[in-house]
Amino acid sequence: MTADRSAHPRTPNGPRTRPPTAGESAARRLVDLLAADAPAEELALQPARSRADGAEPAEAARIAETTEAALAVRRVLDQYRRRETELVALFDTAGDLAALRDLDAVLRAIVRRARTLLGADIAYLTLNDPVAQDTFMRVTDGSVSAAFQQLRLGMGEGLGGLVAQTARPYASTDYRSDRRYRHTGTIDDGVAEEGLRGILGVPLRLGEEIIGVLFAADRSPREFTPDAIALLASLADHAAVAIDGARLLEETRETLTRLEAANATARAHSEALHRASDAHDRLTRLVLRGAGIDDMAAEIAALLGGGVAVHDTDGSELARAGTAPVTLCAASLAASRTEGRAVHTDGVWTCAVLAGAEPLGGIVLTGRGDLSEADRRLFERAALVTAMLLLMRRSVAETEDRVRGELLDDLLAGPASSAHWDGGSHTLRARRLGVDLARPHAVAVLDCAPALRPRLAAETARTARRLGGLAGTRHGQVVLLAPADRPGDLARGLATDLARVLGAPVTVGAAGPGTAPEQHAALHAEALRCLTALHALDRTGDGADIADLGFLGVLLGDRADVGAYVERVLGPVIAYDTERGTDLLRTLHAYYEQGASLSRAKDTLHVHVNTVVQRLDRVAQLLGPDWNNPARALETHLALRLHQLTRGGGAGRGDLCCPGDAHR
Repeated sequence: MTADRSAHPRTPNGPRTRPPTAGESAARRLVDLLAADAPAEELALQPARSRADGAEPAEAARIAETTEAALAVRRVLDQYRRRETELVALFDTAGDLAALRDLDAVLRAIVRRARTLLGADIAYLTLNDPVAQDTFMRVTDGSVSAAFQQLRLGMGEGLGGLVAQTARPYASTDYRSDRRYRHTGTIDDGVAEEGLRGILGVPLRLGEEIIGVLFAADRSPREFTPDAIALLASLADHAAVAIDGARLLEETRETLTRLEAANATARAHSEALHRASDAHDRLTRLVLRGAGIDDMAAEIAALLGGGVAVHDTDGSELARAGTAPVTLCAASLAASRTEGRAVHTDGVWTCAVLAGAEPLGGIVLTGRGDLSEADRRLFERAALVTAMLLLMRRSVAETEDRVRGELLDDLLAGPASSAHWDGGSHTLRARRLGVDLARPHAVAVLDCAPALRPRLAAETARTARRLGGLAGTRHGQVVLLAPADRPGDLARGLATDLARVLGAPVTVGAAGPGTAPEQHAALHAEALRCLTALHALDRTGDGADIADLGFLGVLLGDRADVGAYVERVLGPVIAYDTERGTDLLRTLHAYYEQGASLSRAKDTLHVHVNTVVQRLDRVAQLLGPDWNNPARALETHLALRLHQLTRGGGAGRGDLCCPGDAHR
């Protein structure tokens, strides 16, 4: 008992304790090191330290065994800590991926997290292309090579192609020298440019489908442990689900976008239909209530927010609203007829106005650089309604022209056509058509090439409506009865205007004026003789009345207006003699009666030859320098003869009465 008490010394307050052995002290230090999370190298130093402190061999062996146990515990703790870190990282990754909605952002997050978790130099991801039957580089993190970032791997080519083909993970400590894989020049060049050595690839799997490959790689040789492979595979599983979710979400968004676009298109189409229907109703109501082409143009301009001009087939303007005068482009009109739709040229829209295949004119829209499909169709619909209005107007005009033609035919037949001919009845009928036969009217007969006569008749009828007259055909000739004091001026104007419209010569013979219905038959006959004379005189394409034909007019006219003829030919000479008391008219008569001989004329007049010359020079000043040309000389000599006749004789005396008698 005494020995035992000496073996266990007491403390001041209790039993005495023995000092710890070297083994116990070493074990305590190992536990403290484990608690302090000391590195394994520090733990491994404990056996050597014990031997240095003089531990017995048996004690040193026990310390070495204890150190091995501590190192084993440390490895387990490190493994748990690493697994905890990986699980936390995977959990965070799953949360991050679940929060992402954009596919590109998902893919970038996957490779960035893979590179971080495995401590790799580079991470990248390829996606399979089922059409091309290969896998292509989709996104990288840490890559510096453009060629590497654009790689495509055929199924079974390289490490990645093998993973994509077999759906199994593959790793290579040093890919450059690893002959287990099918090397290709393109892949090896890209890998070499990137400087990769150790490569690990795991499949991105959705059920039985492989959608791509996730890689981690180093630029130095690396042995990828099973834990690293498992970690990257777990990340790939999360990534595949996230990719699928992002893809489905993207497809859903695209579907919703298409649905929204389809709904917008449907709404726009519905609005366009409603607008087109409303526009059609508005335009149709205009036609039905008898609105004019001006009203139609104004309505179309308001509907389309631009300026509108409506033109006839010859390009003449029928109506205009909201725009300056605009020329109808023949090429655009022809293109519109050919294509069956409105055409846009130089900022102007043109649409042909058609009744079936028959052209009725054209409609022009200005101020709208572009038209939506709905507005273009509305413009084309407006052209259709305009065609309907023009057809109605033409139908009314044709009916009116027929009535006007019938009245004109009755007037030109004259009293000789019927014992019951009634001028008062014709006057009343004319008044109902807006024609006042009490006003001076001229009759014109028009002629052109046979192929153009139907069009000439139509254009003459239009001219008659404009002038407030009547038009029709009689005995195959186009005839116009129109208010006019000067038939010659009317004839010349008609010949010029209608030739321009038809693009071919138009010959017009006129007569008048007449102020009573019963006169028009005789005027028609005289106008017809004038037309015949124009053709005979090779004046086709000209317009004239009987008075314009000179002495032929005197011969052809049935009213023998000799005084007017004399006045037109000799008027300036007669006026000069009257005002100054000269003998120009008598000298001119002597000159012609003596065969245009100056010497014989001076003998007849009993004056010096110089006097005759001076008087004839004055005549030239009054009648013009061509007064003595053969044609003019014939006209002048005939007028002198008629002048003698109208003043009651004197031709036999070889002289003329005083100049004042010329106006009797």
